[in-house]
Amino acid sequence: MKSHTSNFKITRRQVLKAGMVSGAGMMLPLRFLPRNAFGIELLAGLSDPARQPKFVELAPNALDPGFLFKDLNQDGGPAQRPNFSLRVKEAVQQTGLINPRNGRRLSTKIWGYGADTVSWPGQTFQVMSTSAGGADETVVRWENELQGKKHLLPVDTNLHWCYSLHGASSSNDVDYRQYSIKKNGVPIITHLHGGNTDFQFDGNPEFFYSPDGTVKGPQWDFVEGGFTNTFRYNNGVPAANLWYHDHALGLTRLNVYAGMAGFYFVRDEFDTGQTGNPLGLPAFPYELAYAVQDRMFTDRGALFYPAFPGDPFYDDFITGEGAELPPDLFPGGGPTALAEFFGDHMVVNGKIWPKENVEPRNYRLRLLNGCDSRFMVVQFVAVNAGETNFNTAGDPIPFWVIGSDQGLGTPQQTDTLVFEPGGRYDVVVDFSQVPSGSRVIMKNLGGDAPFGGAFGDDLDLEDLFPDRQTDRIMAFDVVMPLSGVEDTFTPASLPGYNLVTTGGTEPTTRRVALFEGKDDFGRLQPLLGTVADGDLTGTNVATAYTWFQPTTETPALGSTEIWEIYNFTADAHPVHLHLVNFDILDREDFEYDITGTQTIAQHNGKTGEAPEISNIRNFSAVSVGSEYFEAAPKDMVTSLPGDPDGDPPTGQLVRIKAHFNKPGRYVWHCHILSHEDHEMMRVLQVVEED
Repeated sequence: MKSHTSNFKITRRQVLKAGMVSGAGMMLPLRFLPRNAFGIELLAGLSDPARQPKFVELAPNALDPGFLFKDLNQDGGPAQRPNFSLRVKEAVQQTGLINPRNGRRLSTKIWGYGADTVSWPGQTFQVMSTSAGGADETVVRWENELQGKKHLLPVDTNLHWCYSLHGASSSNDVDYRQYSIKKNGVPIITHLHGGNTDFQFDGNPEFFYSPDGTVKGPQWDFVEGGFTNTFRYNNGVPAANLWYHDHALGLTRLNVYAGMAGFYFVRDEFDTGQTGNPLGLPAFPYELAYAVQDRMFTDRGALFYPAFPGDPFYDDFITGEGAELPPDLFPGGGPTALAEFFGDHMVVNGKIWPKENVEPRNYRLRLLNGCDSRFMVVQFVAVNAGETNFNTAGDPIPFWVIGSDQGLGTPQQTDTLVFEPGGRYDVVVDFSQVPSGSRVIMKNLGGDAPFGGAFGDDLDLEDLFPDRQTDRIMAFDVVMPLSGVEDTFTPASLPGYNLVTTGGTEPTTRRVALFEGKDDFGRLQPLLGTVADGDLTGTNVATAYTWFQPTTETPALGSTEIWEIYNFTADAHPVHLHLVNFDILDREDFEYDITGTQTIAQHNGKTGEAPEISNIRNFSAVSVGSEYFEAAPKDMVTSLPGDPDGDPPTGQLVRIKAHFNKPGRYVWHCHILSHEDHEMMRVLQVVEED
């Protein structure tokens, strides 16, 4: 049994521990490797993060009035009649990278969203909720101007992606294999993450379209009126920190990596974003919005994404897994998708390791984790002026977490915050807690490896890059004199968290699952699936599925459901449901058996495999620590793991409760972008009773 289970779990803790150790080195158990083998070695031609400047460039504030899309009031307030015409196209911008040999600034080619000009990240939407007198909807025209472009990054055309759909796997029987990026351009589809959006405008990955809409995804054939690139977003929601990003099938990780993401803020009559708001919340210039991402770059400034032999992580995910990539499909060994990505440069709003000059007062930080795979664990620590490391660091500074993905919650004071990919957190930091002139560094205690719940001193050294620079994100220099604007923040003035409405119906329970298997090439393949109703002590009680298999998640319109999410993997997964926000209710550990393998259908007609789960038993309540903030409306939940290598294997389930108020075809998925691009995504069909 143990020899079987290791087929699926052997590299989860190896992944990115051993990094770019040579293939021969990977044959040794990790405990026998020398210390300098941990993490990734710096390859020739890549930017060395240790030689890049830290805390020099000012961090762009995504809520600066000059960075908001222009359909706004003259006073900089939220748009009253929001109507935007935007484009996706190529641009060049400076990220703060330099050539260490001569100090000259380097430029980076990106793909961005914008109106007249585009940027990474895209400019910020700020709109008024209907409840505060705003328009019912925001109208956005998304123009795809990526015709005639090679992708900036290596595309694995052997994945289940936009131009690999064929008659057996596309719902309109079109063979999309006749199309290519070279001939037809790069397909896109924008998703408003967290939006309560009609399904045809939600950003379902099979609603993609090429430049000028000459090629469109199969789901457009089932929409009244057919294809359109003008989308409508519901503003009848409370204030929230949403974000928008590309969601094209099998390309999400690459298009987002290229720069296709940005903020979308909804304001209401309470959280107005203006000075003097009823809740006493800090407002611009004391409200700052930061998208935190990790990247690799070449030494000439270009974005770099591993996909070939010799690249970082290739040995871990391909050679070390025993994957066999046929040379006719993968000439030269690639390009291939890798199971996860961890960059060695931290980027905030398109700038590497930037800083902000602040006053000694409360600041509201609207934080977004836009990374591919990286869980961060955030602290704020004071150091001496000008420091770029933690040699003079004091104890972590307490701060308030006041909200999350979908708005304000019950305030909680902490000094440490787990920050999952796709998640947003609303925090208030009082910089008067440190002496004037100090620097406060936003620190990351999370590792450079798949997250299993450990961080800080509990991490293995193998979970960290050598000469690690990813333990710092940005800095705040407390050097500005206090202005005359009154600091009115007090957590006691904020409302408590209102739970998800049930819509007058009793919730029903649905059991879903997270798996790790292998595809037909032997590559790691994360999967979603279902857990049987009723008794769980039988054989083969959980089933894994790929994206295109028949839909299993079909809540009724107007229903409220409690989802039990069973994690049978060794890693945490940030799970996202489109359309809804939800409560996080509770967690339980459990034991189970692995009794064989189940065959998993692949998009190309071949098969992969996943573990067969049996005899789920011995449930026991478990809770998370104060480092997790869940007392707010969420659209992301961290599904934590057990120990699938244990004897017996263990897992963890988390329960969430959601109300489904719009009909149509949505999706749910892991928000590790490399996972959702390789089948860890399923259709969520909200069904009308008739």
